Amino acid sequence: MTLSFFDQFAIPQALGIPLIIIAILTPPLLILTIMNRFISNRVSTLQLWATKTFTKQLMLPVNTPGHKWAAILTSIMLLLISLNLLGLLPYTFTPTTQLSMNMALAVPAWLATVLLGLRNQPTISLGHLLPEGTPTLLIPILVIIETISLFIRPLALGVRLTANLTAGHLLIQLISTAAFVLTSSMPMTALLAFIVLLLLTGLEIAVAMIQAYVFVLLLSLYLQENV
Repeated sequence: MTLSFFDQFAIPQALGIPLIIIAILTPPLLILTIMNRFISNRVSTLQLWATKTFTKQLMLPVNTPGHKWAAILTSIMLLLISLNLLGLLPYTFTPTTQLSMNMALAVPAWLATVLLGLRNQPTISLGHLLPEGTPTLLIPILVIIETISLFIRPLALGVRLTANLTAGHLLIQLISTAAFVLTSSMPMTALLAFIVLLLLTGLEIAVAMIQAYVFVLLLSLYLQENV
């Protein structure tokens, strides 16, 4: 039976139980800890420092009224990082390789920033559709172009995240398959492919974290335009 490389994006099951359920329950057990002290150990201190650093860097370009979104954006980023790294574990499934899930995160967040701008500063928000000093003849064309670019933003957010993770997983699958097939006939080539696979896995871990940060960073920039 010939398996497709895209089978890795299907949810594996054992005894009829989706293994993604076990995989999703694992990160909260590692991140959330019950404690009776402010700082319990080095791990929780490192988590607190990393979260604070991410949030501070994320809110740096945003005006003070937009700082109310800090908890929401940080939560989305931690969720995406957990789900992205989850797909690198064996017998798991990467939910963020599905465009439907990424769009379900991108569209409401983007729409909330747009509605916030229309409610608080409608003139400035609508003014983004027409740059200052535009010639009269170009006004209708520029309004249409800026409107299209505005509605493309959530699609770009979702597609960027999906494409980067899908491409990385497929590349890992291809190289690992080549290393396995060449083990018996060309051991040196298989060893080289295995080394490349290890390097690519490290790169994919970085991509998983960077893409989550880029997703939320773009949302913060959209928020900055509307606060």
